[in-house]
Amino acid sequence: MKKILLLSDTHGYIDEKILQHVQSADEVWHAGDIGDLSVTDAIQTLKPLRAVYGNIDGTEIRKEFPLHNRFWCEGVDVWITHIGGYPGRYSAAVHHELIKNPPKIFITGHSHILKIMPDRNLDLLHINPGAIGIYGFHKVRTMVRFEIDGVNIQNMEVIEYPR
Repeated sequence: MKKILLLSDTHGYIDEKILQHVQSADEVWHAGDIGDLSVTDAIQTLKPLRAVYGNIDGTEIRKEFPLHNRFWCEGVDVWITHIGGYPGRYSAAVHHELIKNPPKIFITGHSHILKIMPDRNLDLLHINPGAIGIYGFHKVRTMVRFEIDGVNIQNMEVIEYPR
């Protein structure tokens, strides 16, 4: 079993509250718009990190992290990308591959809007953890934690902080 902390859109911001949740996870996944490598450095000193770059991320971050990160966690196929849309409105850049070879979990960031929703047509779970950073239009900072036990995705929880 793996305990996952999923976050996105830090925009260069990390604090002790976030890092406390990092410490209780087995792995941290970041869905882009990292903003500054100090964010990922702080996370990586505590736990393994899987991340992608986002549209605001510069050359340094793009050298460190890919645009798409597809991997297996336990028995679950996971795909993380920053701009991917959501069920019924996937971006053109990912739509064909999603149809051809859907993962079990499809994770995006970018919108700053928390969404956890199934795509029954593709038999996948879409997760956008919202934004945990302090920059942007969102009124509540959010991230998501959950567990993967074999092929089971369980104990999904949204963590909220006021902006």
